[in-house]
Amino acid sequence: MKKRLNRKGWVLLGSLILIVTVLGAAGLLLGRYYWATAVERSGVVYVPTGASFTQLMDSLRRHEVLRNETAFARMARRHGLDTALKAGRYELKEGMSYVRTVRMLRLGWQVPVRVTFNNIRTPDRLAGILARKLEPDSAAWLAALTSDSLARVYGLTPQTILTLCIPNTYEFFWNTSPDTFLQRMRQESDKFWTSRDAKLSRSGLTRQQAYILASIVYEETKRKNEMPRVAGVYVNRLKRGMPLQADPTVKYAVGDFALRRVLNRHLEVDSPYNTYKYPGLPPGPICMPSIDALDGVVDFENHDYLYFCAKDDLSGAHAFARTLAEHNRNAQAYARALNRRGIR
Repeated sequence: MKKRLNRKGWVLLGSLILIVTVLGAAGLLLGRYYWATAVERSGVVYVPTGASFTQLMDSLRRHEVLRNETAFARMARRHGLDTALKAGRYELKEGMSYVRTVRMLRLGWQVPVRVTFNNIRTPDRLAGILARKLEPDSAAWLAALTSDSLARVYGLTPQTILTLCIPNTYEFFWNTSPDTFLQRMRQESDKFWTSRDAKLSRSGLTRQQAYILASIVYEETKRKNEMPRVAGVYVNRLKRGMPLQADPTVKYAVGDFALRRVLNRHLEVDSPYNTYKYPGLPPGPICMPSIDALDGVVDFENHDYLYFCAKDDLSGAHAFARTLAEHNRNAQAYARALNRRGIR
């Protein structure tokens, strides 16, 4: 009886050692498999919203980034990637393991896209820039930027939607929706204006009006040191009820942004953007102004100038005047300079 128990004990011990050895070997192999290199070469893979696992595998195959597609697909299904794929833009780095790659795609570990916009004149131009960087196409972006719901959600119109956009470089996930984009722009706009509201109050302008005026200032001059003075001229004219008579608004109304000389026939165009014909600010910005131009309006100069025009040296600087007679002399000198250059 005692010898039989010892024999059983040895058998049990041997079986246990065998099981542990097999499990250890299997674990080692599985661990090596999990952490083995899956990505053979670096690449960027886009997973569109609603994409299937088959589409993902097709994309990975086209980019030729995987070392072993069959092994990756097996690992991906084992971890549920085939039913929990997240849309986005993914940067796969050479040497990434199977488990790291699968987790990235399953948990949506995207690398943000940097989007820069400035000096944009119309919503359709902004839509084009966003479509080149983010998933929605230009039609989807333009529909959002000109939607009837803008008034209800943001208190804006298609003519004023650009006032929500402070020019800068922002980071977005590639699959950012137009609604999410607009919400982010509202947050960035509030952040920008909150620190400027106190100074802005002396102008009597709202944030939206200041943005519109800054767009005119920006089109008038790219010289940072002149922007507060030019803004001061327009603030003076607004306070006195004088028409702005800003040439850039006429160019916008005509639709010719390259126009060098604004002539009498251009001044007759019937458009609410023609500030020679209609008093006050135009119904929306004529471009996306620079931050310098926005700050030029916020920090406008207190002076008594009511007029300005380009200097006759054609340097891009401006001559400022207090009276119409003085301004006419400056304007005539500038016209003669253009004539000498043959600029029509």
